[in-house]
Order: sequence, then C-alpha cells, then structure tokens
Amino acid sequence: MSGRPTGGRPVIGGVRSAFAPWEDPDVAPLVRFEGVSKRFGDQAAVEDVSLDIHEWEFFALLGPSGCGKTTLMRLLAGLETPDAGRILLRGEDITGLPPHARPTNMMFQSYALFPHLTVAQNVAFGLRQQRLPRREIAERVEEMLALVRLEGLGRRRPDQLSGGQKQRVALARAIAPRPRILLLDEPLAALDKKLRDETQFELMRLQHELRMTFLIVTHDQEEAMVVADRIAVMGEGRIVQVGRPAEVYEAPANRYVAEFIGDVNLFEGQVTASTGQSVSVVSPAADLVADSTQGFAHGQTVWIAVRPEKLVLHQDQPPRGPNLLAGEIREVGYLGDWTIVMVATAPGRTVRVALANTARASTRPLAVGAPVWLSFAPDAAMVLTA
Repeated sequence: MSGRPTGGRPVIGGVRSAFAPWEDPDVAPLVRFEGVSKRFGDQAAVEDVSLDIHEWEFFALLGPSGCGKTTLMRLLAGLETPDAGRILLRGEDITGLPPHARPTNMMFQSYALFPHLTVAQNVAFGLRQQRLPRREIAERVEEMLALVRLEGLGRRRPDQLSGGQKQRVALARAIAPRPRILLLDEPLAALDKKLRDETQFELMRLQHELRMTFLIVTHDQEEAMVVADRIAVMGEGRIVQVGRPAEVYEAPANRYVAEFIGDVNLFEGQVTASTGQSVSVVSPAADLVADSTQGFAHGQTVWIAVRPEKLVLHQDQPPRGPNLLAGEIREVGYLGDWTIVMVATAPGRTVRVALANTARASTRPLAVGAPVWLSFAPDAAMVLTA
C-alpha cells in the first residue's frame, strides 16, 4: 500500500516521499468532491470541481483571491451548501449534514479567540460542546498546550499573547476535538515572515505527530510548496492542476500555473522542428531548444518557460548556439541567499535571473548597464501550449 511504509506509519510530506496513496487504485480517498458547484448570484465561485483528498494527507488549495478555494473549504465544512454535486467522506454522502455533524473542524484566518476566556478555556471550548468529562477536558487541554508549546500559559487571556501565540491557541482549539480533517483557512497570514516560515514547519510537525488530515487554503505559493504533500491550483472556480509541489513547479499544466507558482520567464515562438525528444522554436529573443516528448506541429505557437534559477548568466560572451540571449543589466537586487538580476534583451523585454550566492563575495560585481549573455540547458525548459 503506497501510503503506509513498513511499520504502518505514514511517511508524511511533499518531498519526503514514500507517502503517495493517490497513486494506489486500491486506496479509497478520505474526502471526495464529485462535480461540486456553488454560485453566488450570477457568479460561479466553484464550478464542477471533482477532487480526492486522502487520509493523513497535508493538502493545499492554492490560488489568487476569488478563485474559489475558500468556498470549496467551506463547502466541506458545511458552512455553504453546493448547488450541484456531492461531497463524500469515507464513501458516505455528507452533502446535507450540518457543520456540527461532520468530523471536521476549522481554524479561521482571524483566529476568532474568545477574548473573555483564558487560553485554557478557549482550547476547552469544543470539548465542552462534546460534553466530555471535566477531567478528560483538563487532560486534553494540557496535552494540546504541550503539543503547540504553550505550556504554562493556560491562565492568560488572548490580549496578553503575541500574534504567534494567538495562532497556536487557535490551532490547539481546532485540533482538541480530534477532527477527522482539520481545515486551515489562511492560518499564517497575520504572522510576520520569520514567524510564518517557522510556523510552516511547526504545522508539518503537528500534522505528522497527530496523524491527522490537514487541508490548508492559501494564496502564498511558498507556503503551499513547503507544507503540502499535494497542491490543487485553482483558477476561476476550477481545479487547474493537482500534483506534488515539485510537479506543479517543474511541470506546470499551462502558463497560468507556471506564472502563479514562483517566477518564470516565458518566450513565445513557433515550432520549427519536433523529434519526440526535443522541440526547436524560433522566437524574437533567440533560437530555442527544449527537451520534450510531446509532438508539435510545424509552425505551432508555443511558450518556452524557464525558471530564473535555471538561467546561467555570462559576463563574457560564450560561443554562439541555441538558448543564448544577449542583453544588458537593468537592475540588481541582493537578497542575501540570492541575487536577482533583471536583464533587458531584444526585442525590448526583461528577463529575470536568480543567482545563488554560494560565496561570501563576488570577484566581479554585476554593474547596471553592463552587457551580459544568458543561456539555459534544454532540459531546464518547459514547453507550454496554453
């Protein structure tokens, strides 16, 4: 069984990767959306979405504002009712069930902590709704606070906490009732970048320790890439592509995905040759060659997509050949681990290059206005038709 390596414990994580139950036809999904649609007036928020999410998976719904990702999550939570289609949990139709009857819980972007309750009382709120014995509630609260590393803060109130601590309280409250699937609606949006980066790995640790299915909604590509086993990229209410983070980054389904996931340089051109192993393209920028097993018609318009880190920058002119672009440095941005170089190339376009700073200092600084040449290997490029 793909999802359970030896010992029965799932290996969780997008690049940590024995965990792939979606590749096993004998493994039924935990959640299944079947042709689900939802409209608000004349606007289609979700349009004919079919999607499987597996048990123990950390799944991300990723897309820009208004793409339908939050509506899809709210449909699963029972906070919205679909106009068409159905939602299955373990094969059971839950489309008509109210939120309290579903084995889900949601952590909201605003955290929605009760200001008049202590941290411990906030965490215990859902447990009291379940009418658990008082002793069991107290033990569960202590367990949850330890899990999110807030031991000793149970008597504080939300206004006595930092933003990161409030986020952890909201997370503890959401997982305390032990839902079958935890729904995370932009959970890190209110945190500063450093804390957000740290919390991403905390979420992964928690999900692994709890052996719980997490579904996160985010517009942050980096966040989705870090935490998720798989990502569903959404656009205009539809699922555009589903895959592991590396798949959607290195093999995007179209230009929309390529441009939304990270940075990309797109070169439009016409096919001059297609061998089944590579494709040759003539573009205004240069003659380009990319590896591709897909067949293309002579003269067909395609886009060669190259990520900034795949480009090689030459300060001295290399030998002539395909995939070589001449240009001039327009801007240089130093980011510490990376240097971003904006290069103006013919005919009047700008190409983005990312250079890893592997040495402490450059022996030959990059000067604005200096001539440079860019190149890339054929296997570093992607060929897109839409």
